[in-house]
Amino acid sequence: MNPTTSKTPIAPTAEGDHEEKVADHLDEGAIEAEGERAVSDGSGLDTDADLDHDLEDDDSDRAPSGLGAAAAAVVAAGLGVVGLTGAWTGRVVAERETLLGQMKTASGGSVARQISEIYGDAWHSTALVNGLFALLALLVGVFALVRPAFGAPAKDPQPGWVRAFATAGIALGVLGVLISVGMYFDLIVALPAASAAAG
Repeated sequence: MNPTTSKTPIAPTAEGDHEEKVADHLDEGAIEAEGERAVSDGSGLDTDADLDHDLEDDDSDRAPSGLGAAAAAVVAAGLGVVGLTGAWTGRVVAERETLLGQMKTASGGSVARQISEIYGDAWHSTALVNGLFALLALLVGVFALVRPAFGAPAKDPQPGWVRAFATAGIALGVLGVLISVGMYFDLIVALPAASAAAG
């Protein structure tokens, strides 16, 4: 016996084993190609990374910008000015009341009734409309001033100019309401008396 000869017999390679190896190699190539296609069209990317990115872009958890409070403060100041100076709606209502008074007293009436119907009702209507504008300015100004205390806390404190406009709207609103109440109930300036008109 030759000592250099191996004792373990070498099995001949079957044709079936060769075909299985070729099929396995083809399957591995197909899997790699499918993975490359998935990466190229983005379908195989990590969905967890996309989900984290979407959560970072979500604005629902962010603090409010304060734009609503700023706009409300400016509106409050504007309404306060309108409540003091008057609006075209008040003028229209006053003219309507004057026309109605003239129609009611067209067939005659006492001087006191004419003053009340033609002049007094228009006066009171103007005071009422201006008072409503002033009250609205007061309410909007208070909302703009206390808005940061409610809801999600803002990241930055409310700007000083927003507080200034809101405070101005509140002050003008209070002043307008007081003047309108005084004019409506004839506390500041009384209606002309019939005796003064006769004299």
